[in-house]
Amino acid sequence: MTANESYAAEPGPSAADAPAGSGSPEGRRLSRQTDGRPAAPVRHVHLGVGNFFRAHAAWYTEHAPDAGDWGIAAFTGRSPAVAEALAPQDGLYTLLIRGPKGARPEVISSLSAVHPAEDLEALRRYFADPAVAIVTSTVTEAGYRRNAAGGLNTDAPDVQADRAALTADPERGVVTTTPGKLVAGLLARRAAGAGPVALVPNDNVPENGEMVRRVVRDLARLVDESLVGWLDENVSFVTTMVDRITPRTADADRAEVLRQTGIDDPETVPTEPFTEWVLAGGFPAGRPGWDVPGARFVDDVKPFEQRKLWLLNGSHSLMAYAASILGHETVADAIADPEVLGWVEQWWDTAAPHLSLPPADVADYRQALLERYRNGQIRHLLAQIAADGSQKIPIRAVPVVRAELDAGRVAEGATRTVAAWIAHLRGHGAPVTDAHADEVRPLAEGSAREAVRRTLSWLGLDPDAQGGALADTVERQVADLEARAGS
Repeated sequence: MTANESYAAEPGPSAADAPAGSGSPEGRRLSRQTDGRPAAPVRHVHLGVGNFFRAHAAWYTEHAPDAGDWGIAAFTGRSPAVAEALAPQDGLYTLLIRGPKGARPEVISSLSAVHPAEDLEALRRYFADPAVAIVTSTVTEAGYRRNAAGGLNTDAPDVQADRAALTADPERGVVTTTPGKLVAGLLARRAAGAGPVALVPNDNVPENGEMVRRVVRDLARLVDESLVGWLDENVSFVTTMVDRITPRTADADRAEVLRQTGIDDPETVPTEPFTEWVLAGGFPAGRPGWDVPGARFVDDVKPFEQRKLWLLNGSHSLMAYAASILGHETVADAIADPEVLGWVEQWWDTAAPHLSLPPADVADYRQALLERYRNGQIRHLLAQIAADGSQKIPIRAVPVVRAELDAGRVAEGATRTVAAWIAHLRGHGAPVTDAHADEVRPLAEGSAREAVRRTLSWLGLDPDAQGGALADTVERQVADLEARAGS
């Protein structure tokens, strides 16, 4: 999230998804001829070019002292809209940094090329280039196609199709999943003798480097067993923690850029001033000087990752489900409600003692979060944060519920997030948008008691924990939220 739902890391739609004609024909357009530096040689490939990536990793590269040596070739997600919109601008776009005292635009020029997702020829060509040293990805948790145990979901039809395509034709097989594209690229790199490379996921998933290592190895083993040994010798999997609030682009953002700069930029990306990037792992073929603009390189990301996942992302999910049921639309609206603020503080009070960082650092982080949440210049939609709860609740809320159970307690501050998600699945608050909607929506059918027991079991929690107090507490919270839906 990504610095970042992470506050970003929830990548939202690009401005290219806005209605046609939303820009002003009176402003000048961005191009390499009039703005930014010449396109840098490509040494970095990125999968999933959305607003968050452009506000986060691309910003760090823009501000690195050696940015002129580190051009990025980015690939879109499912829609080619971003590539089509950025092409007339030579990959340039405006980052609009919205702080409490106003907005500051800056042109980002670190994207040297942007391709649609289906351009597999270009993807393989970059992977086969020894100059390319880094492959980052921001595809949301669901994009890595994991199963419940954390490995590759080999039963998924698209994963099976990728396996068959690469087995039949490693050089030209058509793949569609993120693991498939990474394995296709790594096959091309091995064939070209292009040397080592670092894979650097930037999604809000615990131990995301290990996550990518596992799904890539799982698919590699199915496609070509000999590739696994080559991966072990040539590929570094870097774990990251990302954070920068990056909401969807609105007409007001484009209008602000036009007002201040005279530039009509349909690809404007709004973000907050705060940004954080913590990385652990090796870069065997080099990296940009990301540490100069503030990236932190550490031996262990886990303490920072856990702090953000529980305090920032966990409170985001709480607000996305519970506050939207009360009728709030944005984070700033929600945190201004004293009751929602009380719920967030109660969640933090419950989660904070289980963190390994010093209490003073945690207290400072909580205060910084409140200041970020109250930044009315950032319109961070709760409906955006609510997406893919099936991937988020197990890592944002369940560990704290379980830690409290291990201590012999059922903590209402922790269970409320689970209860709000169940009420959300039952049709209250933000609409359900989930890659696993067909699996999780049926969990919440029937009576509240039935829904609670099924969902807790699906989350790996025993409904009868603490003499049944866990299920009773969650059921009571669901009933309370449902009684107030739309009020």
